Amino acid sequence: MRNKSSGLRRYLPVFILVAADLVVMTVFPQLAARLLTNTASYFAEMLGVLPPVFLLLGLLDVWVPKETVMQFLGPEAGVRGPLLGILLGAAAAGPLYGAFPVAEVMYKKGASYFNIMIFIGAWSTLKIPMFLFETKALGTAFSVTRWLANLVVIFVIAAVMNRVLPLEDRYVRTLEGE
Repeated sequence: MRNKSSGLRRYLPVFILVAADLVVMTVFPQLAARLLTNTASYFAEMLGVLPPVFLLLGLLDVWVPKETVMQFLGPEAGVRGPLLGILLGAAAAGPLYGAFPVAEVMYKKGASYFNIMIFIGAWSTLKIPMFLFETKALGTAFSVTRWLANLVVIFVIAAVMNRVLPLEDRYVRTLEGE
């Protein structure tokens, strides 16, 4: 019984969201159709994005050895880690929620938190297609300035988060030697 309740507890945010939607639809019935349409649209979008991401993660998990990830993204990777994190994040396509399962696999394989934060930051703001679109629409000066400013902020955030985390939490996966 305890496992069943703790299993349901992980879905608590979903239950709260559904309850909030029901309250909104009851109090403001004129918004119900729009609310359901938006929910269905976002759900369909997630169904289109997440299965390919999980398929690629499965292949990554099987094909890329932990030692390779630790070598290139681990705490001892040096400059290669952040550079690879930027390249992987900037070359990615899809919404930010697609980055979190990838980050989890990177974490399980021994990537450092610093490099994972760099990867998530690059995925969210340094995407190459977004850079090209911005360059065409807003000009090279704007897009290069924004890209460089975001790069600096990503490194600062990653460094602060890496510094705030206790040492045993930063490298727990790499020290376990799974």
